[in-house]
Amino acid sequence: MNLRVFAIARNTFIESLRQPVLLLLVLGNGLLTVLVTWMSAFSMADIESAEVQGDNKVLLDVGLSTVFGCGALIAGFIATAAISREIENKTILTVISKPISRWIVVLGKFIGVSGAIFIATVIMLVFLLLAVRHGVMSVAADKVDRPVVVFGLSAVFLSAIAGAWCNFFYRWNFPQVMTLLLLPLILLAYVGVLFVQKEWRFQGLLIDVKPQILIACACLAMAVMVLTSVAIAASTRLGQVMTIVVCMGVFVLSLMSNYFVGRHVFDNQVVAEIAKATPTDPGKPNLELPGETFEIQLKNAPKPTIKVGDSFYYSPSPTGFPMMTPAFPRFEGNLEKGETFLGASVPPGLVVSKAEGQKLVIKMVGGTPLERIGPPAADDFVFLRPTAIRPVWLAAWGAFPNMQSFWMVDAVSQNRPIPPIYLLLVFGYTLCQVTVFLSLAVLLFEGRDVG
Repeated sequence: MNLRVFAIARNTFIESLRQPVLLLLVLGNGLLTVLVTWMSAFSMADIESAEVQGDNKVLLDVGLSTVFGCGALIAGFIATAAISREIENKTILTVISKPISRWIVVLGKFIGVSGAIFIATVIMLVFLLLAVRHGVMSVAADKVDRPVVVFGLSAVFLSAIAGAWCNFFYRWNFPQVMTLLLLPLILLAYVGVLFVQKEWRFQGLLIDVKPQILIACACLAMAVMVLTSVAIAASTRLGQVMTIVVCMGVFVLSLMSNYFVGRHVFDNQVVAEIAKATPTDPGKPNLELPGETFEIQLKNAPKPTIKVGDSFYYSPSPTGFPMMTPAFPRFEGNLEKGETFLGASVPPGLVVSKAEGQKLVIKMVGGTPLERIGPPAADDFVFLRPTAIRPVWLAAWGAFPNMQSFWMVDAVSQNRPIPPIYLLLVFGYTLCQVTVFLSLAVLLFEGRDVG
């Protein structure tokens, strides 16, 4: 089985790289990325502590969007050539006629197609990383980053010359040779740029490395793999045009699924946002034991008004999920008498003990500590009740790919650090989505008459 999958994947990988449309879209993306460095000025950004500042925020946003769109188009074109066109031309009969299960064919096709698309995606992302290093040319006085131009163009021209040479003298396929050579050459160009300043002076390798942008690029590459599995599933039944339409439709709708579906999943109302949270007793900074208190400064006046005795819930998400505190019964006792709010029979909870406009004091009540993920912090959202989940909307939201999970531009531009563990979560989500769509592809292909 492994040899059969490998043989199909290898043949599909080579045939995918030989498709001229793949190289054309990669080079077209590179040209668009160059143009973006001239057209992304005047964003008037006010955050200057992130990895991209000012006009470069627009450069990153537009650049990643271009890579995303080109990746979706490449997936549609290449997946069609791998399955749909072979079905129409009857060439797939040479494989199906042998004792090979159709799910092996689908798996091999996906591995081969995804390998070619992954190479194309990496090249396009490196083009973007070179553009981010260059920066936006906002005014005529801005200087060109010559190391970026020299190294980047050298990688493209050398791979093109080598591809033409091999095609002329050895009859090798030009798009295949150029694409395979462009990958290592553009990576070497990017590493070389990291060692050189704009003024051609040497610098440390890690000075211009942007870890958060690299994480955002890795997440985007995984999103393209999900779109590739969608294209494989669609191409088992549809032709080239409709496969591309399906890919672009999934691409657009998945970016808007949070608005159309996701906002209906969680039922809660944001009351206010925390500006500052400090322990009343500096020696007890975690709000762990009953009787401990925290002082909360809100960014805005709470709506509705928060009163003494109200339950206090908080979450880093405006949806209220995940909630940092579990649900607990409303406290009905006297917050001034210890035997009332610290009794063994009192359920644990967080209660507002003092409320003066945007200034609150919250107190932990109960006979035992309240299990929480962590203490309240700045930028957390405040709620007066636990979040309810609507199961029907949740099922619909989870069944469709959510590309917002892969879109990290907002986190980078707003200087919200992306934890490395998020990559593992996105990788797991990618595996789940790819498995679902490949299973759908197998089901569709099993019932397809290819004779």
